[in-house]
Amino acid sequence: MAKSTFLSSSIARKVAMALSGLFLITFLALHFFINLTSVFSEEVFNACSHFMGYNPLIQFVMQPILVAGVGFHFVMGIILEAQNNKARPVAYAKYNGAANASWASRNMIVSGLVVLAFLGLHMYDFWVHEMVYKYVEVNAIEESRYFTELVAKFESPIRTGLYSISFLLLSLHLWHGFSSAFQSVGFNNKFSKGVQKFGYAFAIIIPFGFIFIALFHHFFNN
Repeated sequence: MAKSTFLSSSIARKVAMALSGLFLITFLALHFFINLTSVFSEEVFNACSHFMGYNPLIQFVMQPILVAGVGFHFVMGIILEAQNNKARPVAYAKYNGAANASWASRNMIVSGLVVLAFLGLHMYDFWVHEMVYKYVEVNAIEESRYFTELVAKFESPIRTGLYSISFLLLSLHLWHGFSSAFQSVGFNNKFSKGVQKFGYAFAIIIPFGFIFIALFHHFFNN
């Protein structure tokens, strides 16, 4: 009975991990498309950013849910990693990880922790700045400030480089995590291969899209 309970708990954790990951992927895609507008139109980017920054539903409902989702996803990742290590207390005499799984799947916790550290810096740069601007300094609403602030973040080559490296690791994290999330929630049918291919495309296009945006502003707007 104890074993059955443990198994059910383990499956529940994996499903919860997967669902939180899929939720964060949705946010990542939205964030990317908003940032992408900064390459084509300063006015459109400012309008989208102003809407996201002052819409009450986004600020007081979606934003707290997002923060909770990020925290939950990474805490569950650490718990599952510890659970997997505990299940194999004795190391194999000879283990060739590369022959059994990809680097991304074997190092999800590593890439995940690096991405989490980057998210902390990103939150400090943008979210904390936004909170101070609006609620501490109580500045007047300025709808055209967002583009200038974004470009300024990519002035430093060091910051731009670290930003790019972080998204490379995010790409590796998504490469395994996207398809794994669908498997965890029981999505296994004739569309599985299509979803897997879409996941691989997403893991390349979105992170490298963020890198393109950063490099574009670093080289052409600074």
